[in-house]
Amino acid sequence: MGPVATALGSDVAMPTVFINSLSKSFLHRKVFLVLLTAFLLAPASTQRALSQSSPDETGATSTGTISGRVMNDSGQPIAHAIIFVTGSAGPSQQRTTVTDDAGNFQVAGLDASLYFVRASAPSYLTAPSDPESPVFSTYRIGDSVNISMIKGGVITGTVTSATGQPLVQASVHAVMIRDAKGKPPTGARIPLERLTDDRGIYRMYGLQPGVYLVSAGGRIGFPYNPGAYDFDSPTYAPSSTRDSAAEIEVRSGEETSGVDIRHRGEAGHSISGIVNGPTPGPGNAGVSISIAQSFNGLSQVSAFAFQPPGSRGFTFYGVADGEYDVTAQLPSAPGEIQVAEAVHASVKGRDVSGLSLTLKALPSVSGHLVLEPSTAAECKNKRKPLFSETSIIARRSKNNSSKDLLAFPGFQFAQGSPDKAGDFRLRNLSPGQFTLVPRFFAKYWYLRRIERENSSALGGTTGTVVRPNDLARNGFALKLGERLNNVTVTLAEGASSIHGVVKPAGTATIPAQLYVHLVASEKENTEDVLRFFTTRAQSDGTFSLNNLPPGRYWLLAQLSTNSEALSDAKLRAPEESETRAQIRREAEANKTEIELKPCQNVVDYQLPFKQRL
Repeated sequence: MGPVATALGSDVAMPTVFINSLSKSFLHRKVFLVLLTAFLLAPASTQRALSQSSPDETGATSTGTISGRVMNDSGQPIAHAIIFVTGSAGPSQQRTTVTDDAGNFQVAGLDASLYFVRASAPSYLTAPSDPESPVFSTYRIGDSVNISMIKGGVITGTVTSATGQPLVQASVHAVMIRDAKGKPPTGARIPLERLTDDRGIYRMYGLQPGVYLVSAGGRIGFPYNPGAYDFDSPTYAPSSTRDSAAEIEVRSGEETSGVDIRHRGEAGHSISGIVNGPTPGPGNAGVSISIAQSFNGLSQVSAFAFQPPGSRGFTFYGVADGEYDVTAQLPSAPGEIQVAEAVHASVKGRDVSGLSLTLKALPSVSGHLVLEPSTAAECKNKRKPLFSETSIIARRSKNNSSKDLLAFPGFQFAQGSPDKAGDFRLRNLSPGQFTLVPRFFAKYWYLRRIERENSSALGGTTGTVVRPNDLARNGFALKLGERLNNVTVTLAEGASSIHGVVKPAGTATIPAQLYVHLVASEKENTEDVLRFFTTRAQSDGTFSLNNLPPGRYWLLAQLSTNSEALSDAKLRAPEESETRAQIRREAEANKTEIELKPCQNVVDYQLPFKQRL
């Protein structure tokens, strides 16, 4: 059974065991938050993202090397950056190294597997990745990784009392409310925390570009020694409550100074309650509880507390008036997490007590990966996919409610590799609607089906009939405490590929948002979502479509009017049925058809394109 990765947002992956190992002890909570936030906001910009084809089809080696280089956005090397190479087993399979003076690194002796590669350097952030790539790209031995980092922004200022005296050792918090593109950031919005010095000055560096709110007072986590202002209600810059707070713009590599706060010194309120459920096991510090404040449709994690083993409850202090969702989390069995559904608390001029949260296991998905060989002579002696280099990814539907996304921000995505027998399990998913996305390295193989056998009673008899559920087309819903078993993912040999160029009419240039779609033209496959493919044409018009099932297809070059990048996984999602139908209608009307034979490679294909006026 392959280990699982979990993170915030769609197409995001982070080893669950890494999260669990940091969050088991509440005393490590603050370290956990810093590392989690850094990991989630630092996708690698890479030379080759995870794809479904491999340039080496002659075989696979058992051990090898991952190398690369770390550079800033000016193309200069970043020396002495720390490199983390983490395999699917998590920290037990993690290797670290440091870049040399030229920004180069190399990690040798790695087993054949999939790896996450991450860089860390003071005041630097990893540059955003290609929007069509997974947020966390995965690498194999032999890969070369280019990581581009940008200089983080800075916010600095002074915190003073109502009489103008500097506040010393006051907690200052900054939380992003919009990213550099003006959109609310996905996932949990965990404030960054710094303390003022003896002059009342604070300085926050290494910030992602975007728009922030800055506040002083109140507290995020349960401190060893409470500060003098931890029980106060937060004061937002310049001297405001949340609803009239100043919005601070942060740019890469630039310092925003003078973000001063005149502390109001208003007493905060408390939120208290108890978490019911399994007793924490040996070595577990207890249940972690968080409150997230909702404001104008946005939510941010405001504070953390914990309920030790045998404790009668939890309490948050320094809480301002507002609307809050309270959730809880407990690592239970190895690799598994218990959570509590959000309980709402409305703080209006008084304390809130008596909240009751009940822990339940997060849902999981388990199944088996099947390889179906081909009997076609053209496919003889082709390389098979390796289980250790195959990912099964569970992606949450974008149609899930915003309330669910806020209640379970850290469990929207899971990724794992099958074990040697082909069995896999994806743990710790939030409740909601999901689809599975397998990714593999083998040029002549394709995804044939994703299904689950459902047995139902036959009317008027004692027998049963097995009706496979097409999970590729329908997706699946998960509830707290539910385990979805008996899922079968089938990869078949015989895949073809098309490499060509889009030819616009006359002297027209290639538009920036031009996509090439491939749609099955056979009537029996018109509803098969796994026969829909799409790729973005390059600036010179070239395109590649790989891992294609043999058969007949319509080809279509189409300009996208959507700013979001389109991929096979997005196009195949259950909520995109109308998009698929529209593409099919235009492809059929275009009447550009091709037939692909097993293991055929079509090269230099000429696809005409006429842009509509």
